[in-house]
Amino acid sequence: MDAPFRQTCEGDRKRVQSDSSGNFQLSKNEHFPQNVVCRSRNQRMSSTAAAQPEVLMEKQRNVGIITLNRPKALNALNLNMIRQIYPQLKEWEDNDDTTMIIMKGAGDKAFCAGGDIRAVTEAGKAGDRLAADFFREEYILNNAIGTCPIPYIAFIDGITMGGGVGLSVHGLYRVATERTLFAMPETAIGLFPDVGGGYFLPRLGGSLGMYLALTGYRLKGREVYKAGVATHYVESNKLPALEEELMSLEEKRSSAQKIDELLTKYHKETKREMPSVPDFSLEPHMDKINSLFSGDSVEEIFEALMADGSEWAMQQLEKLKKMSPTSMKITHRQLSMGGHLSLQECLQIEYRMSQGCVRGHDFYEGVRAVLVDKDHSPKWNPSTLEGVTPGIVDSYFEPIPLSYLPAKELHL
Repeated sequence: MDAPFRQTCEGDRKRVQSDSSGNFQLSKNEHFPQNVVCRSRNQRMSSTAAAQPEVLMEKQRNVGIITLNRPKALNALNLNMIRQIYPQLKEWEDNDDTTMIIMKGAGDKAFCAGGDIRAVTEAGKAGDRLAADFFREEYILNNAIGTCPIPYIAFIDGITMGGGVGLSVHGLYRVATERTLFAMPETAIGLFPDVGGGYFLPRLGGSLGMYLALTGYRLKGREVYKAGVATHYVESNKLPALEEELMSLEEKRSSAQKIDELLTKYHKETKREMPSVPDFSLEPHMDKINSLFSGDSVEEIFEALMADGSEWAMQQLEKLKKMSPTSMKITHRQLSMGGHLSLQECLQIEYRMSQGCVRGHDFYEGVRAVLVDKDHSPKWNPSTLEGVTPGIVDSYFEPIPLSYLPAKELHL
C-alpha cells in the first residue's frame, strides 16, 4: 500500500520545487537579522570553549553535512540551531559546487524529537518575542528545505517528531531505519501538527494523515516508509557506508539520478535482508481509518467511531477523548484546507495558528501536563468539543491582530 502514498508525496514534492522559482523565492535577509545571516563559521560553532556546538556543519568533498548535536536532549530543535542552519543551507544551495545536503542527528536515539516547546511556552507566559520568533523562523527553514534546488537527504534514524518532521519531510529524500519512531503528537499538548503538517499529512492518501494528526499514532521502522513519510528504508548500521558512497558521487548538479539509484540500491538490499520485518501495523485497519476518519468535522468522526462500535474503534475514541478539543478542531480544519494549498500557503496559515495557541490556554496546559509536571491530566478549556465554537476555531485562522506584538503575518 506504499505505492499510492509515495506517488502522492513525490509528485507534490516536484510541484513545490517548480514553485520555488516563482513568487515564493525567499530573500536571505528578508526574515533573519543581518548579523545572524552574516555570522562567520567560527562564531556559529563556538559559544564557549567547553560547550559542544548544538549544530555541526561541514563540507566534505561536494556534500554539505548538517548534524543536530544535542543527543542528550534527543536533538531537540531550538531557535539558536534554526539560526545556524538556515543561512548555511542558503549558502550551500547558492554554491555550484554543492551536490547535495545531508541532515542527520547525533547519537543513536533520535534524529530530532521535536522543537524546544518548553522554552516557547515559558517565553509566551512572559510575553517574550521568542514565542513569535521561534515559529516564524522555524517555518521559514521548513520552506527553505521544501524548495531547496539541490538534493536534500534526511537520515531520520531514531525519534522523529514535531520539529524533526519539519527538518526532514519536505526534503527530496527521507531515509528511515529500524530505529525510526515517527509521530505528530501535538493534539496531546494543545498544539497542532505544524511545520507544514497541513501540507504533507493530507497527501499521505485516504484519511491516514487525519488519523495520524488527531491521534498522534506512532509509526515505527519500515512502516514510516510504507505510510509514505519516508522515501527509503535502510538498516541503521549501513548509514555510514551509505553516507560515504553518497560523498563519493563526483558529479555536480547532475547527480540527482545517481543519488536516487544509490538510495534505491540500499533500500532494496535492506528489504532482501530483513524480509520478516512487519510492513505496516495499520494495514488491517486502513479501511476503517479511511471511512471513520473522513468526517467533515471532529464530531462526525466521534459519531462514526461510536456507530462502528468495534474494539479498535472504541480504542481510538478513548484516545481522542484525552486530546485537546480545541487542538482537534483546528487540526481538522487545517488538514481539510491543506490538501488544496501549497506548502507556502500552509505554513502561512500555520503561523497564524501557532500564535493563536500562544494567545490561548490549552498549549500551556498541555505542555504542563505532559512535559513539566508529567501528570498527564490536562484541564482543557473548553473541555468539550461542543464548547469549541466555530468562532473560536475561526480565530486561529484569522490574520494576526495588529495589536498583537511582536508577531506579524508570515510572508514567504
